[in-house]
Amino acid sequence: MSGHTNGAASAPNPASPRDPYAEKLDAFPELPAAPPPPPTINIVKSPSDAPDAGLRSLDHYKRALPTWRYRLRHYFAITANLGTHTFFMIGLPMLFWCGYASFGKGVIHILAEGVFFTGFIKDLFSLPRPLSPPLHRITMSGSAALEYGFPSTHSANAVSVAVYGILVLRSPDTVLPDTTKNLLEGLSYFYAISIVFGRLYCGMHGFTDVVVGSVLGAAISLVEFHYGPALDAYMHSSSWWAPAIAALIIIALVRIHPEPADDCPCFDDSVAFAGVVIGLEIGTWMYGRTSLDSFGGNAHSVQSIDLNALGWHVVLARVIFGVLVIFVWREVMKPTLLKGLPHIFRLLEKVDMNLPRRFFTPASKYETVDPGSRMDTLIPSVRDFPRVVQSIRHPTTRGRSVSIGPQSAADAYETLAYRERRRRESIGSNGSVKSKGSMFELREKNGDWEGKGAASGVQGHNTLNDFERMMGTGSVLASPNEEKEGMDLAVGQQDELSEKEMFLRLIRPRVRYDVEVVTKLVVYTGIAWLGVGLIPIMFELVGMGSAHLRNP
Repeated sequence: MSGHTNGAASAPNPASPRDPYAEKLDAFPELPAAPPPPPTINIVKSPSDAPDAGLRSLDHYKRALPTWRYRLRHYFAITANLGTHTFFMIGLPMLFWCGYASFGKGVIHILAEGVFFTGFIKDLFSLPRPLSPPLHRITMSGSAALEYGFPSTHSANAVSVAVYGILVLRSPDTVLPDTTKNLLEGLSYFYAISIVFGRLYCGMHGFTDVVVGSVLGAAISLVEFHYGPALDAYMHSSSWWAPAIAALIIIALVRIHPEPADDCPCFDDSVAFAGVVIGLEIGTWMYGRTSLDSFGGNAHSVQSIDLNALGWHVVLARVIFGVLVIFVWREVMKPTLLKGLPHIFRLLEKVDMNLPRRFFTPASKYETVDPGSRMDTLIPSVRDFPRVVQSIRHPTTRGRSVSIGPQSAADAYETLAYRERRRRESIGSNGSVKSKGSMFELREKNGDWEGKGAASGVQGHNTLNDFERMMGTGSVLASPNEEKEGMDLAVGQQDELSEKEMFLRLIRPRVRYDVEVVTKLVVYTGIAWLGVGLIPIMFELVGMGSAHLRNP
């Protein structure tokens, strides 16, 4: 009985398939019947809210890092001002008043070319600044975020000035002690490296931006150093038509400046420096026709006035006097032009001779222009000096801010492009798609074909999760139609709201008027004309002249 039972129990059940590997396992009777349990591994999970390394709040790193490390951002933010147009526009006239007229003229040429051509390329390609949060942008400029990123104007300015200065120092015409030459050359290298690296450190540019800007600046300096003296000699010896033709060429270059895709202030800077070059050429040509010309016989020497013989107290008085004259000119001419030019522009519009420019309001659509509007960012007005000083002294103001995420219309549309790519990736291989959240329809809904977004102070995103919430994860609600090719992708309501909220956070730029272009040209032409031509004559009239010290 028992044997029958055992036999029945050992008989295979035809309804249960035998494991194909059972016969092979029977050959190893020493193996245990059941596999051993897996080893226990203690995994310590980090808290879900713990940010990745390097993405904590700014206050955390201010407390944890050495003092010098955190202050490094302040250094690069402040020294970035040494590569701005404002710094050079204020400092360049002093070269003419202190005896370095030829060097000053060369520096103006290379800076004007650098600002114009980098602005030309920026508006032509319309490539945004680096936008990869949690990248932090550190800047003291409220309008820097409105500009495109490629190429870097700061890098072009810094490298061009450094290269030109080094070439002049190594020129056989430079009569300076070797120790002084080596010191100035070392400072030139340090200046250029500090500005270029600072643009990367502050998150304002990528490597391609600074490399192309630096190469462009170096090329401009080489051309100016080798061919500039011959051009100066030609202009100096020609009749009035030479500076007139130069002015017409510059105005034509301003007219063909590309229209940007967004409201970018690069064109404003190009116009200002174009006016400076026009005034420079006219002013030096006219001053060269007087008996007081310090260029006479010394147009290509580094120093045309012996500063020791003139006296440093006189030099200081000349600088103060010259700066006051320039500010008086600016404070008088700017409101005068803004008041009178709109009437002329309205007449030109009636005969179809207006100067159309995108993002600039035509004179027929406004009554008056507020003369106190801050349309000039190169040379601050008298009323702006307290704000400028405060931005330098107090790091809590906009002067040294840290911004994260979209700050301009270009940044915002870059963010939407990222979201749209994520949406397309999320549906896999569902064929051709159409995203309702595309940039095309969003521009159409917002009426923002002209990209009237501006810089914002959106801050407080310090983790990678914040980046995803800010940029968008690209979630898609798919609602297939009858035809697969026409699959309609409806963006989630939360994503739609975040897009609208993002554009609402962008501060709208100020209204720009068509008369600003001519106003800038006239004002900055006059500033350069005064600085290199009329103010030196005024020095002679008030007893601070240098004609008697002119080298033979």
